[in-house]
Amino acid sequence: MGIAGTAPAFSIAVTTAAIVASVGVLAVGSILYCGMVMFGIVLAFIHLNKISPHAGAAYAWVGHVFGESWGFFTGWALLVASVVFMVSATIPAATSTLLLIAPHLVENTHWVAFTAALWLTLVTIVVGKGIKHASYAQIALTLIETAVVFALIIAAFLRYGRAPAHPPALIWFSPFSFTPQMFATGALTSIFFYWGWDVTMNLSEESEANAGAPSAAGKGAFWAMVNLILFFIIMMIVVLIVLTDDEIARANTNVLYAIADKLFPKPWSYLAVFSTILSTIGTIETQILQFSRSMFAMARDNMLHPRYAKIHPTWRTPWLATFVIWFLGVILLYSSSFMPSVKKILESSILAIGFQICFYMSLAGFACAWHYRKKLRSGAFDAVSYVLWPLGAASFMVFIALYSIPTFDRITNLMGIGGILIGFIPLYLGGFRRAQNAR
Repeated sequence: MGIAGTAPAFSIAVTTAAIVASVGVLAVGSILYCGMVMFGIVLAFIHLNKISPHAGAAYAWVGHVFGESWGFFTGWALLVASVVFMVSATIPAATSTLLLIAPHLVENTHWVAFTAALWLTLVTIVVGKGIKHASYAQIALTLIETAVVFALIIAAFLRYGRAPAHPPALIWFSPFSFTPQMFATGALTSIFFYWGWDVTMNLSEESEANAGAPSAAGKGAFWAMVNLILFFIIMMIVVLIVLTDDEIARANTNVLYAIADKLFPKPWSYLAVFSTILSTIGTIETQILQFSRSMFAMARDNMLHPRYAKIHPTWRTPWLATFVIWFLGVILLYSSSFMPSVKKILESSILAIGFQICFYMSLAGFACAWHYRKKLRSGAFDAVSYVLWPLGAASFMVFIALYSIPTFDRITNLMGIGGILIGFIPLYLGGFRRAQNAR
């Protein structure tokens, strides 16, 4: 679930054009350094999970450490990011689908939004039917996706290793090659690459009994991140050695297909499109899981209306919370269909999600460092693992978020910052409802 939640093929397909446009070949360094930052947040989640495995994950832990209001906004930021993600996740599935059946409609925002809504509906049905259905589907999707992507990696190095479009150089990894603005821009986009692994923590209540240990979710998150850092670095190198800057820009959300088209004859190149579709379906599935479990946990604690904590008697899933993200996702897709281009839709949604990820994950990092602050006297390993690395990662995320706000356009700020501020309304309503119930 951790690997599928991040959706490697999807992340490469949807984000590569944006990050290369921002920082060029330094995209490799951005992914590496942001991977190290995100690993600090992984450690924070693993250690906080020791407090109590909880379907609400960061919402519950931040609330435990800093109080229920901070916990609420941690959960709320995740909910908002998940809803916005229904746009940036389903659109690549839609464009890939149209590329296969109606290529002339790939840039038509109305048809893209409609096809995306169909995918969202289908995946929501699968998730609503239960965690076993979802997990079995994820195993199959991830295995096929991995096989296709590994074929692309091997073929790319064999064919373009000696005549790369961008000759590999140490400057790709050098931190001194970045300006502060370039580093911030690349970092915010790179964070989007890694987002999704934390779905493992939202499933900790459902996995604990079967796995036999509360650490099952933490182990899943740890090994998912190790694999993802290596994969994204290798895959970004593949993109750069195979494609020119113009080819990357023209590919837009079909970067994997552009690579495959240069490596394999048709129809084999369409396997890359198929891989992107599978990866996208997988990440939509895990994000719906994460949203529904977070909303369920917040409703169970009466932070949101208790109706959202209802469990389906047969499927044993929070069906109403699952329906909510489907409904809001369809509304956002309909609204996005009036934007000027598919590329503009993706750029705005990715940056907005990056801001919200920084917000809720940084709170988790700070909560871990504060809760385990006594570990500073327990030796170097514990001090770094429990306090210093999570604290440094959280501080970096706050810096990136604040530094990037002035660079956002109005739509991005409205989705990113406005989405979080709307949370004051349900927070107030929840407090009023609890006060009424206490009388």
